[in-house]
Amino acid sequence: MIIRIITFSILFFGLNSLTQASENSFFNEGKKLFDQEKYEDSKFLFERSIVYNPKHSNSYLYLGKIFKIEKNKKEEEKNINTALLLDPKNEEAMYILIDLELERSNFSKVKELKKDFKKICISLCEKITSIDIRLKDFENKDASWE
Repeated sequence: MIIRIITFSILFFGLNSLTQASENSFFNEGKKLFDQEKYEDSKFLFERSIVYNPKHSNSYLYLGKIFKIEKNKKEEEKNINTALLLDPKNEEAMYILIDLELERSNFSKVKELKKDFKKICISLCEKITSIDIRLKDFENKDASWE
């Protein structure tokens, strides 16, 4: 009986480690291909990463980036929102979402997201200035139409 429990434990933890390693290798390989601009191949690997770990926020982030390149706004936004749902402090995903809302001229949403972005930014804090500039540009264009 004890041998069965030990055997089961070894198999369970061994398979669990193997699954985590596979998920990480799919993401890491996908990232390499993404950096080489092989977007279709990297998309497949990010999707595989999600199969092994549906909560891998960076896989959704990179899928969102690929859909941005492919000009598929609906899928881009869906994946970026999922990345933020899984990791609300993902500043890169937050910045991409702000960019999407700026393109839509959804200024109230941009201002709300910018407040959240200021709270979480660590490495992309310099983007706050570019957000402010773009907001002013849009508001100036909007005012000139009146």
